[in-house]
Amino acid sequence: MSKPQKATSVVRVEMSGVERLGLRVSSMVNHPAAQAQRWVTIHRLDTDGDREWEEVMGVLSETDGLDITFDDDGGVTVKWESIEGEDAPVGIADFEEEPAPF
Repeated sequence: MSKPQKATSVVRVEMSGVERLGLRVSSMVNHPAAQAQRWVTIHRLDTDGDREWEEVMGVLSETDGLDITFDDDGGVTVKWESIEGEDAPVGIADFEEEPAPF
């Protein structure tokens, strides 16, 4: 005899338009290529509503350290400066040499 399996229900939670757009923008900004060049261009998709677009662009505009340029084609270019010490590769000079214990 086999054991009866328990019925499990999966609750699907839909993301709001602002959350979906924010996730897309965050993914673009955090992409290795964008991090290397320190800029990214965000294009508005047909699925991005006016309210959602304005809210996310407002948050970006209010964020310190970001330079926002609204392009003629409707895209937005976001640029940022490197943070001090962010680019410094880890090397031998970064460590203090400890004296030998003997």
